Amino acid sequence: MPGAADGLQQLHDSITGWFAETARDLPWRDPSCSPWGVLVSEIMLQQTPVVRVLPVWHEWLERWPTPAGLAGEPAGEAVRAWGRLGYPRRALRLHAAAAAIVSEHAGKVPDTYPELLALPGVGSYTAAAVAAFAYGRRETVVDTNIRRVQARLVAGSALPAPALTAAEMRLAASLLPDDDATSVRWNAAVMELGALVCTARVPKCPACPVKDSCAWLAAGEPPPSYVPKGQAWHGTDRQVRGAVVAVLRLAEAPVPAEMFHHAPADLGFAPEGIGVPLAALHRLNPPPEQLERSLAGLLADGWQNCTTAATACLPDARRHGAAGSGASESCPGWHTFW
Repeated sequence: MPGAADGLQQLHDSITGWFAETARDLPWRDPSCSPWGVLVSEIMLQQTPVVRVLPVWHEWLERWPTPAGLAGEPAGEAVRAWGRLGYPRRALRLHAAAAAIVSEHAGKVPDTYPELLALPGVGSYTAAAVAAFAYGRRETVVDTNIRRVQARLVAGSALPAPALTAAEMRLAASLLPDDDATSVRWNAAVMELGALVCTARVPKCPACPVKDSCAWLAAGEPPPSYVPKGQAWHGTDRQVRGAVVAVLRLAEAPVPAEMFHHAPADLGFAPEGIGVPLAALHRLNPPPEQLERSLAGLLADGWQNCTTAATACLPDARRHGAAGSGASESCPGWHTFW
């Protein structure tokens, strides 16, 4: 790893030069992309691959090209439009951020790290990324890919520590180019290097533009000091929560509680429009206490109470009548019905 100023400059040139030739053509990297488009992309890309984000991002920006557009719709519509990206609470956070941008910033995405960090659902990484990629500011952007590149290139470790450390942030800051424009390219380039070449499982070291400077390669590619724990899915509360949200996303009316607890065949009627996701939920056969716990978790994440007993719907989703009934009502969120 180069240590002198000229070595650091060579490192910058090698990685940003590689990026200029091989970077993916992503719409949120286009100079014409709005800061709002960048913010939406950063929230969607959290724990979700680019290939899954692309179509949903395009749909969102076509439907809601500005924060005001999203803020003017019920939060439940954001969840419906979130599709199958996973972690649907991110849709609620984006809706809350849009509302704050409208009420506190006259509809313009703020351009400084502190103001961005103050938005609902925006953490330190997202605030730095939007300030850098939307406004060209010199910010220390550190995501999983950047951490992995730093760990191998500088520390000689196969993987970074399980959780972000202050030392990693200091290292990233020390590697950041001094001028704004180059620092933005550097952040994007190192991120891309980690995503395409310096990958977690099978790194493509022969294609790396800085392989000759890599401390991990020089050390003989030692194995990681720990085994990363993958996130469980099958049988978890997250899986049940996702199945419940899938039902509500398609529901044209508040869903009676009994539909979650009993299969349609047992109830003697088939709900319109939600039969497929409801059947998927019942195939999971979650214990009653897990179903209740999952619903309680959705409540805790900001899904508001319904005004109608024994029903559930997306937050602020205005529908006509509970599924299976002829009643007309407005359901502004969830109801705790256990």
